[in-house]
Amino acid sequence: MNTNVSDQFETYFRNLNYSREPQTLYAPVEYTLCGGGKRLRPQLLILSYLLYKDNPQDVFAAAAGMEIFHNFTLLHDDVMDKAQMRRSRPTVHVKWNDNTAILSGDAMLVLAYRYLAQVPDFCHGQVQELINETFMEVMEGQQYDMDFETMSVVSVEQYMEMIRLKTSVLLAACMKLGAILAGAPQKDCEILYNIGINAGLAFQLQDDLLDVYGDPLTFGKNVGGDISCNKKTFMYINARLNASSQMLAELDRWEKYSGNDMKCKIDAVTDIYNKLGIKDICTRKIDNLFQTAIDLFSDLSVTSDRCKVLRGLIESMINRNR
Repeated sequence: MNTNVSDQFETYFRNLNYSREPQTLYAPVEYTLCGGGKRLRPQLLILSYLLYKDNPQDVFAAAAGMEIFHNFTLLHDDVMDKAQMRRSRPTVHVKWNDNTAILSGDAMLVLAYRYLAQVPDFCHGQVQELINETFMEVMEGQQYDMDFETMSVVSVEQYMEMIRLKTSVLLAACMKLGAILAGAPQKDCEILYNIGINAGLAFQLQDDLLDVYGDPLTFGKNVGGDISCNKKTFMYINARLNASSQMLAELDRWEKYSGNDMKCKIDAVTDIYNKLGIKDICTRKIDNLFQTAIDLFSDLSVTSDRCKVLRGLIESMINRNR
């Protein structure tokens, strides 16, 4: 996104008012929303809008609503996952407590709807339908993610559908929403949605990869968290599909491990990934999904020059370390 537009949105976002009482409810909201983040979802929304219109400030409220919703999900996810760190800081349930994280997250969901209600009358119904379906899908994805923790076998297809719901649909909805607010052709709205789905799948797989191989100083979360929690990630599922009987026995042993030496568990499972080339399998899948997203840009009705900045953002999503 143009640096000036990005700075304008960040100023707008940081100036949102959370000064209501009780502060025990709103302080965690401000802590979360003003604590950094990639602002990827607002960027996707605003840049999709800018494919057709030139006044980005008109969609700042909608972009804020989608960012607030995303952060609401993080508060609840961190409680469910017992995550200790988020964006290199203690998570809300660690800094305060579980009840505060849940209730402050609930408040953020209401705030998200408040800002998303500020859309023009011409598209109000279409926007409400999109965000209601998207928000429900995100929660369905989170439920699948939790269900997988107690399932002995999860297929690659089941996992990809889970991350489509949990991660991709929100990115895709931001892109489609930007186009809807700009009055773009319906065909373009759907193309942008599909770009977001493919980029979102790749983005989540990249997150899975960084959870194992990322630098904790830049990743912002504890590396190995998925392994510690026995998450059925793309990498873990593929490890089981490719493992020898001896490796399967080792993976089973660590999955049942109830000790306190999580580093030993993370190192042992990562070593199996290394021997099986799981990092390369995951990287190839990421590359294929990103290429599908990039190829779809040629189907839009706008010029390639107009798409340059948005396309650049999508391309940059693959080269991240956090």
